[in-house]
Amino acid sequence: MPDIPLRHDPVTIPCPHCARPFAPAGKRRYCTDACKAAAYRRRHQATIAPVVLPRARPRKPVTVYECDACGTRALGEQRCEDCATFMRRIGIGGHCPHCDEPVAITDLLDDEEVTH
Repeated sequence: MPDIPLRHDPVTIPCPHCARPFAPAGKRRYCTDACKAAAYRRRHQATIAPVVLPRARPRKPVTVYECDACGTRALGEQRCEDCATFMRRIGIGGHCPHCDEPVAITDLLDDEEVTH
């Protein structure tokens, strides 16, 4: 004879769908027919496609760098062409649409709005 576990639930058991305690009657597992139907729909719903994240893009091409020695700014290049030294990172940015100079986003915002 196979090992069949004995079922001896306490006076109240929680509903597997809504977790509200209820007094079981017979083999009833859910507190209401609505919970039973909702659990059935959840078990038999179509599989949801997994979330696909966009590929990571490198930050270096959109990072503004500034030379401490001469003050030259460059977009995406860490080495100063004039001084042949490494520049420090200012932040994410791009070319200004009016003057085509590299501009960081932090330059466009007020100092109070920028949090580091």
